[in-house]
Amino acid sequence: MTLGAIIGWLIVGAIAGWIAEKIMGRNDSLLTNIIVGIVGAVIGGWIFGLLFGASLTGNSGWIWSILVSVVGAVILLWIVGMVRKRS
Repeated sequence: MTLGAIIGWLIVGAIAGWIAEKIMGRNDSLLTNIIVGIVGAVIGGWIFGLLFGASLTGNSGWIWSILVSVVGAVILLWIVGMVRKRS
């Protein structure tokens, strides 16, 4: 893994986390956005992989990566919100 890849993950995570927090009406920190965005990328990649196969989730560019990450991050924030409501 290169430094460029790590920086790319951080950038995509920050953007995706920020977009997801706006969609979900939250106000989180930059670090939280990065974490939510990266975990959202894993969740979104898994879901899109199941739905569309590996061909769509492969090396498809920044925009697609951010879109998949945002979908996963929104799902993650929704699940966290549901868990917090129960407690």
